[in-house]
Amino acid sequence: MQIKPIAGALGAEISGIDLTGDVTAEDYRAIRALLVEHEVIFFRNQDVSPAQQHALASSFGPLQTHPAYATVEGFPEITILESTADKPSKIECWHSDMTFRLHPPMGTVLRSRVIPEKGGDTLWSSMTSAYDGLSPQMQAFLGELSAVHDFAFGFKESLAEEGGPERLAKAVADNPPVTHPVIRTHPESGKKVIFVNPLFTTHILGLPADESSAILAFLYQHNTTAEYTCRFAWEADCIAIWDNRSTQHKPINDYFPAHRRLERIVIDGDKPY
Repeated sequence: MQIKPIAGALGAEISGIDLTGDVTAEDYRAIRALLVEHEVIFFRNQDVSPAQQHALASSFGPLQTHPAYATVEGFPEITILESTADKPSKIECWHSDMTFRLHPPMGTVLRSRVIPEKGGDTLWSSMTSAYDGLSPQMQAFLGELSAVHDFAFGFKESLAEEGGPERLAKAVADNPPVTHPVIRTHPESGKKVIFVNPLFTTHILGLPADESSAILAFLYQHNTTAEYTCRFAWEADCIAIWDNRSTQHKPINDYFPAHRRLERIVIDGDKPY
């Protein structure tokens, strides 16, 4: 495999491997090591089937399902992320996937199906670099704090739609708010990362609301400092794999009313500590 880093903080394009062919256990180990090192990795010209995408994701561990999204027939773990003129995407802010879970995903495997002629890129940001960019005093202060993450907060727009509360009632009931440390330790690299995001984090425990809001606002701005980010321009049949423990990402919704469809699998993770 050939590795081409695409930014200073994170991200690398990987070539020289055919994910539609026979991928060996050694290949999977190498891919995992590259993921931990680069935090998000990209593969182009990989026309994988749902079964092959499922096998790739399963090489990292057990898979999770999503409580709200439509899925690919026969593969309940593959969720469909689709934006059309009639139903444009609602997710526009920076986030880590599904931090409303007690065990948030360790990683995500995203495969492109339909890509607009222009626009539709995705940004990623390294929460490892963001943590390293804090002063030692701020690192110590945040290291003692925990924050609440809530499914209902992240899907408030869907819940506000007609029929939304009824459609999502089970998902809300099955996913009550959870608490995670503001600073978590990556279980493989041992590095510290910032683990709050504007989509699912509601507040920091033990602080007055105004102080919690101010700290979160500072972190959300700090986390997306340009030097901590990379950007990927999608084509059809691309695959992105990111470490959900140490990155955040943001889709750029600059392609309306064009059609965009990607298919995502999330890999089970551990309880943040």
